[in-house]
Amino acid sequence: MCGIFACHSHPDVAKFKPTALKLAKAVRHRGPDWSGSVISNNTILCHERLSIVGVESGAQPLTNADESIVLAVNGEIYNHRLIRKHLKNPYHFKTTSDCEVIIPLYMEYGLDAPKYLDGMFSFVLYDKKLDRTIAARDPIGITTFYQGSSSSEPGSAYFASELKCLHPVCDKIEAFPPGHVYDSSTGERTRYFDPTWWDEKKIPQTPLDLKVLRESLEKSVRKRLMAEVPYGVLLSGGLDSSLVASIAQRETLRLKALAEAANGNEVQQEDLDKGEGLVGIDDDNNISTMTFLPQLNSFSIGLPGSPDNIAAQEVAKFLGTKHHVMTFTIDDGLNALSDVIYHLETYDVTTIRASTPMYLLSRKIKAMGIKMVLSGEGSDEIFGGYLYFHGAPNKEEFHEECVKRVKNLHLADCLRANKSTSAWGLEARVPFLDKEFLEVAMNIDPKEKMITKERIEKYILRKAFDTSDDPSAQPYLPDKILWRQKEQFSDGVGYGWIDALKDNAELHVTDEMMKNPKPEWGTDIPDTKEAYWYRCMFDEHFPPSCASTVMRWTPKWSKQTDPSGRAIAIHNDKYENAA
Repeated sequence: MCGIFACHSHPDVAKFKPTALKLAKAVRHRGPDWSGSVISNNTILCHERLSIVGVESGAQPLTNADESIVLAVNGEIYNHRLIRKHLKNPYHFKTTSDCEVIIPLYMEYGLDAPKYLDGMFSFVLYDKKLDRTIAARDPIGITTFYQGSSSSEPGSAYFASELKCLHPVCDKIEAFPPGHVYDSSTGERTRYFDPTWWDEKKIPQTPLDLKVLRESLEKSVRKRLMAEVPYGVLLSGGLDSSLVASIAQRETLRLKALAEAANGNEVQQEDLDKGEGLVGIDDDNNISTMTFLPQLNSFSIGLPGSPDNIAAQEVAKFLGTKHHVMTFTIDDGLNALSDVIYHLETYDVTTIRASTPMYLLSRKIKAMGIKMVLSGEGSDEIFGGYLYFHGAPNKEEFHEECVKRVKNLHLADCLRANKSTSAWGLEARVPFLDKEFLEVAMNIDPKEKMITKERIEKYILRKAFDTSDDPSAQPYLPDKILWRQKEQFSDGVGYGWIDALKDNAELHVTDEMMKNPKPEWGTDIPDTKEAYWYRCMFDEHFPPSCASTVMRWTPKWSKQTDPSGRAIAIHNDKYENAA
């Protein structure tokens, strides 16, 4: 991940520059490798870089030949090689960065440029000749991105990767909506992402094809191995991360075999402007990458004896990854809470519970020299994997809830995965949220996703990777992992973690405090002492204007007040006939 801060049309940009650099520095944790800034007319773009692709030449902001277009990007463009190859007009690239393709795309397609990108991204592009700024965010909101304004500077528009850059200079801040593009010429944001599954009332009827489902996820994982730095996988031992790890390990071993067959002979780079010789996916969906470690590294975290660590070790042994187990103590987690909330920029209970172990693990991973990891976010939203989906009354409501969950991922699990890892300059990639994979998975008749006495949650995903009926096939996972019931991450790291959070909230928040919430909270009143405690810590870091960007994660079809998966009555029921 990288960090962006930009301001379009500042009334005194030269005087504002020291402030802009200071605000950009607030997200240097996202991009510790290099800092850059460009002023053009009255607009300034600042960038804090984490180098993963185009390591030697991809410093930002990027510019075109005559420097009339300036670009700052946070993210990865997985189809950059294909874009280079298929541009309508010749374009000479200054770098090998995957993100530079946004400039010629803008030159050819204007506001439609984001439609052609396959990846996760937030970007701000300034066109000097037109005095025009456009900004865009990836379709699902995997990368965090905010837009702000100041009543004292009505003609200015601010953009940043995190809230902490904006609240010192903006009195209005909102999460930039995923799948949208902003145009300073009109001051409007329009939605460019229009998939077939977007309308939750339109119930899909496509028959289930397990082979297509499996192959599309495999392709998605393959894309995300695009790197010039060491990478790894987050492995909780649950279904989603284990499948991603399994596919990544297969591809890593295949690439290793190819490298050994080449016997160290480098392929001559032919035409970088056409994407030849660069890392990434080619026309045949084959990945070219650079791995600097002899084994795929996998990582898990939990309290001593946690369900996730035990399951993760079993998966790692089965796959043959080099596994690293991290145990943390209750005190480790509690001591990190304020920092976690500062980096997350939320007070949502579920997000904070799950983010704290991920935040601690990310620090350890970065210390090992790993700069990118694959993660399993998004699967539960796509397939209705949360335990509360047992309560869905029919396929229509089941599907509607799945679509709504995917649309809100940028305020929940995507925010958690992005900010927990970026806090330490680590990048998380999420294969389940690939555009092509979503087209396949979200268009399956939802009756196939429904949970029944015979079908455990995410049954079709499990079945797609079940090779038990083919003795000649290499299994993806052990059966006990493939058919393991869902544990929400904050539960899986050890049940004592949530209990400790509740107990400590009791020490910090009195009954009297609960009866007298702060007036500035308005109608957004915490309903538990734990939620109250987190809101108070949030307020120590951020003004009330930032609260409007927060969404609380709550389950549907359930009367529980605790969002933990363990609190769902169905938890630990046995599915003897699930397979």
